[in-house]
Amino acid sequence: MAARDPALTVAAGEVEFTAIRAQGAGGQNVNKVSSALQLRFDIVASSLPEAVKERLRALSDRRITSDGVVVLKAQRYRTQERNRADALERLQRLVDGVAAEPVVRRPTRPTRASQRRRLEDKTRHARIKALRRTVGE
Repeated sequence: MAARDPALTVAAGEVEFTAIRAQGAGGQNVNKVSSALQLRFDIVASSLPEAVKERLRALSDRRITSDGVVVLKAQRYRTQERNRADALERLQRLVDGVAAEPVVRRPTRPTRASQRRRLEDKTRHARIKALRRTVGE
């Protein structure tokens, strides 16, 4: 695996965690312990490069608010520590997904040979369909 660019690593100081109660079944413990975490990451105030910030804000992801704050809820595990690590890993994956600049697609023209093959296939198919018709008068 390639080494990660330090400029694209999310700093722990830029992330805000809030302990919340996990949803779903969990027995007696679930009503007493706030083991789930809500992560909040302000894209604009972060130390990420401007190009990465723009691509991150441009994502149509329901986890990103209109103010440019990423909100993740981690409740997969029973402990806050593991949920904290899970939330940070998911945030880092989100940042890594927009880290590489997208390749611009250059439109190409079909080759003359591919055009000829397409027309021959159409002619062949038309002949087959013509043979299916009922014999006329």
